[in-house]
Amino acid sequence: MTSTVGLVARFTAVGVAVLAGLAALLAMAARQAGVEQATESASQVAWVTAKGVVEPRLDAALLAGERPAVAAFDAAMRQYVLRGSLVRMKIWDDTGRVIYSDQPGLTGTTWELEEDELAALRGQDIDSEVSDLSRPENGFERAWGKLLEVYVGVRSTTGRLLLCEVYFRYDAVDQAGRAAWRKFAPIAVGALVALQLVQVPLAWSLARRVQRQRGERERLLRHAVDASDAERRRIAGELHDGVVQQLTGITYALDAARLGRPGETRRGEVITQAAGDLRSGIGALRSLLVDIYPPNLAEEGLGSALAELAASLERTGIRVTLDVRGAERLTPVTAGLLFRTAQEAVRNIGAHSGAEQVDIKVVEAGEMVRLVIDDDGRGFDGDVIAERAEGGHFGLRALSDLIAGANGRLVVRSAPAAGTRVEAEVPVHDPGADRRRSRRRPAGVGAAPGNDR
Repeated sequence: MTSTVGLVARFTAVGVAVLAGLAALLAMAARQAGVEQATESASQVAWVTAKGVVEPRLDAALLAGERPAVAAFDAAMRQYVLRGSLVRMKIWDDTGRVIYSDQPGLTGTTWELEEDELAALRGQDIDSEVSDLSRPENGFERAWGKLLEVYVGVRSTTGRLLLCEVYFRYDAVDQAGRAAWRKFAPIAVGALVALQLVQVPLAWSLARRVQRQRGERERLLRHAVDASDAERRRIAGELHDGVVQQLTGITYALDAARLGRPGETRRGEVITQAAGDLRSGIGALRSLLVDIYPPNLAEEGLGSALAELAASLERTGIRVTLDVRGAERLTPVTAGLLFRTAQEAVRNIGAHSGAEQVDIKVVEAGEMVRLVIDDDGRGFDGDVIAERAEGGHFGLRALSDLIAGANGRLVVRSAPAAGTRVEAEVPVHDPGADRRRSRRRPAGVGAAPGNDR
């Protein structure tokens, strides 16, 4: 059987693995959010730069490639644009010719524009992507490594549509992603760790509860096995000491009468005695049959079954009063628990109490039904019961566990020379329905377990 520590360790290991996975996912999500935010910020910077700084200076002289205009434009770009993480700038026309670049070797060259670049130019829109440094026109940018390039459609002072392309160092985007992760990581990971720490005590409590319930099931199973063994021994003893002895005596008496050729008077006495003994044996066998196979409570009801038990006591000369008006609307499960309790109590009374009067009553009290059995016998004390329980006798002690498991209680009160009261209380309806919700230990089961008084 797995120990509580093993169960909690297994739960914790799984929780740590899930925690690590969630932390990794959060790291990627936070980093991606930071990258997207940094890309959006770069796009906004490119838009403001293109519209506010570049576009007003795109005059006819620059487009014609006049040196003074190009020199003035270059000076302005280096002063206002090419700063910080913005490291390269190109101005394209719709034919793919580079009208201007801060890298003089690119100015005047012609390259094929891709569809997204042409779309930004014609739609005066904005687009961004990671630079493909394998393209020939990006040969001068390879020294910077990974770059983010942003395209912004601009218009010259003469109304010509152009494309402004600026390049940002990508390490700034990476830094933004890491900054976002560092910002959110303590909160996210801390919350996950706190959740794991909260779950461990709950898991420990749950594992302890599972172990306790498993132990209770095993204990009830042992009780059931022990009680079954004790019941078989009791039935075997009663058969051997009762009916078997009676039948043997009848056989001897009949054989003696047959061999001795007695007179009519003696033969009549033998037959009368044999008939009485047979009737007594049949009654004992009927009692044993009730013990071995109880009445069908679902069809005959608890009242009929208790009447049969009362009759078995009356056959031994004990007076019995029976009140079963509260036994009409019981479920088979409830009736079975009460019948088994009454069966054990009646068996104890007949075997040990020496009682002359027994009162059996079934009373409904709200949602509970109570079975009360009183006798005026010799009674007993708790030490006797403890000694017999240690010797392997169970009886009502085993039943008390079943009744407690059914959300009920069993109380046995007795004292020497003061008689005995057995009181069982269970729910009127199916007592197993809320067994898991509440378990009440039997208060006062310190005496009279079954055939063990």
